[in-house]
Amino acid sequence: MGNLRFQALKEALNRQPVPVSEAPRRSEIFGKNVFNEMAMRQYLTKSSYRSLMDAIDKGSKISRDVADHISTGMKEWAIAKGATHYTHWFQPLTGSSAEKHDAFFDVEMGDAAIEKFGGGQLVQQEPDASSFPNGGIRNTFEARGYTAWDPTSPAFILGTTLCIPTIFVSYTGEALDFKTPLLRSLQVLDHSATEVARYFDKKVNKVITTLGWEQEYFLIDASLANSRPDIMQAGRTLLGHSAAKGQQLDDHYFGAIPSRVLDYMRDLENECMLLGIPVKTRHNEVAPSQFELAPIFEEANLAVDHNQLLMDVMEKVAEKHKLKVLFHEKPFAGVNGSGKHNNWSLCTSTGVNLLSPGSTPMKNLQFLTFFVNTIKAVNDNEELLRSVIATASNDHRLGANEAPPAIISVFIGSQLTNVLDELEKVTDGKLSPQEKTELKLNVVGKIPEILLDNTDRNRTSPFAFTGNKFEFRAVGSTANCAKPMTLLNMIVAKQLKEFKLQVDSLIKDQKLKKDDAVFNVLREYIRDSKRIRFEGDGYGEAWEKEAKKRKLSNNKTTPEALKIQMHPNTIKLYEEMGVMNKIELEARHAINLEEYSKHIQIEGRVLGDIARNHVIPTAIRYQNILIKNVKGLKEIYGDSFKNYGQEQLNIIEQISHHIEQINSGITAMIDQRKKANKLEDLEKRAEAYCFEVKPFFEKIRYHCDKLELLVDDEIWTLTKYREMLLIH
Repeated sequence: MGNLRFQALKEALNRQPVPVSEAPRRSEIFGKNVFNEMAMRQYLTKSSYRSLMDAIDKGSKISRDVADHISTGMKEWAIAKGATHYTHWFQPLTGSSAEKHDAFFDVEMGDAAIEKFGGGQLVQQEPDASSFPNGGIRNTFEARGYTAWDPTSPAFILGTTLCIPTIFVSYTGEALDFKTPLLRSLQVLDHSATEVARYFDKKVNKVITTLGWEQEYFLIDASLANSRPDIMQAGRTLLGHSAAKGQQLDDHYFGAIPSRVLDYMRDLENECMLLGIPVKTRHNEVAPSQFELAPIFEEANLAVDHNQLLMDVMEKVAEKHKLKVLFHEKPFAGVNGSGKHNNWSLCTSTGVNLLSPGSTPMKNLQFLTFFVNTIKAVNDNEELLRSVIATASNDHRLGANEAPPAIISVFIGSQLTNVLDELEKVTDGKLSPQEKTELKLNVVGKIPEILLDNTDRNRTSPFAFTGNKFEFRAVGSTANCAKPMTLLNMIVAKQLKEFKLQVDSLIKDQKLKKDDAVFNVLREYIRDSKRIRFEGDGYGEAWEKEAKKRKLSNNKTTPEALKIQMHPNTIKLYEEMGVMNKIELEARHAINLEEYSKHIQIEGRVLGDIARNHVIPTAIRYQNILIKNVKGLKEIYGDSFKNYGQEQLNIIEQISHHIEQINSGITAMIDQRKKANKLEDLEKRAEAYCFEVKPFFEKIRYHCDKLELLVDDEIWTLTKYREMLLIH
């Protein structure tokens, strides 16, 4: 069969471009495969359309009769678009989307063939709830679970299937997905934020959470990916020596997009347009073969759905172009990893961004209110925020040279820091007329001008203010955005609720005017949350020491980070805000721990297999070539052969040393894995995999990578970094 590596390289180098056809204008095809307002108006009756829009805008319920009318219109639209099947499209706790296709086709009595899709099929289905991660909520013999239609996220057609976004809950009503808690958190934040926004504008009747994600990813040739068992099974390279030229010259970042990649991006964006995903930006990222895609901001629930859908579409389009998408946070050692920056903001029903200052002191006071409350919420829940981005794969990225550290901090820029410092000095109680004037003109009034120049960003900050939004930069590239957004929405909702109670109390009990009361509470929050604000370099030891003084958590591994999730205060917070109950939280905690252990277990097995079945046999083969060479030298030169073969002898000894270290490391790793598997306590098992099993990975990798440098390139079987990271 020959060397698979060289076969893969030959295929990669001889790839022909895949033809891509694009519409003259993106606007002509945007949302064509989405059951959006335009399609609703065309296929629904006026009353059905109004009922559906009320459900979307106001959360009102849809009756079964109306659901029947909507399903009929949706079916006719879908069939006209070529759809033959429908599915409830949901997001179980696997981290990816799920779907079960049913045909519209049905047979009624008398063998009459019809196309059938009623309100019942639209509103609810019953996938097997025990077959998805459920953390013990469902036993194996209790299979029933429900998917229920989410009308706030429009149905769409993917291929020949009508996809209906849904929530996924157990028979007893507990959330088994990411969407259900997200929707709950959006509702509580809407309520709390609206109440506070009405201090400044009585016309506000709703606050919408917006999200703009940035998806980073790697692209490599499919044949090269298939030649690497670690990429195919673990999503990352478990061994491989760094290429001589990586990202040192910074020549890939924002450089000309390689032709194959550009064809892929054009094809992908075309699919995104049809599905209503408003992709806007594409560019090369810092590492070789790394890229980024970002959309226009949307309502958070829709944005989350679009990101999950995008990841599915990215993989399908990549297959067409003979490429492999790597979403893993750190697929290649020694170069930048990938994140999914979550840009979060709040917008009122009157069209005002609450995190953007305005032209008047009143609008700027509104900005400061939501700005400071968000910082306070992050300060009070920093350890919890770290926990929701904790995964085995994101642990590789956090703290590396392109990603924030595991310590959560907030970056707001030096000028806004000065504003908060000035506000902190405000006198207790009522403001004098002079203080009010000075505050409004010299501090609050100048905020818009300050933000014009406050565009610098701190790459080491996990949570940064970037003009008119907060950017949660520590989220990993494989993450479902719903997870961090659910927590952020909830803690800000809780904080705004407390803020309003305190302001109302000052107005009622101390007879303060509204502005005075707001300033007084904000001043206290600024003082209380000062420890979370950090403007410096988050990578150095100095920040770790300083963070420890500030009593900020520094949980570098997932098992450490997850502990806070089961703290009584955490459970109380979720239950008080109505986002999740104790059963749902316990289930998620169990799933997170089990997922971590299985992730490390799989990687350990794959690494052991590659090292023993690829690396060691190849090294022995080369060693035999050297031995044969040394024997030949001895035959020619006799006892003085060492004068001519010493280097060969040295390499033979080095190979033996590395083989011994790899083999002993794998044996010890397997022993530790067996011990970990015997632990019934999920937390202890995860800790054992983290601290007892995983450390062997680096030792084994080190010696494998040393052999890669020693062994003849012609017989090395694994595709090398220098080959995978160069795409044309």
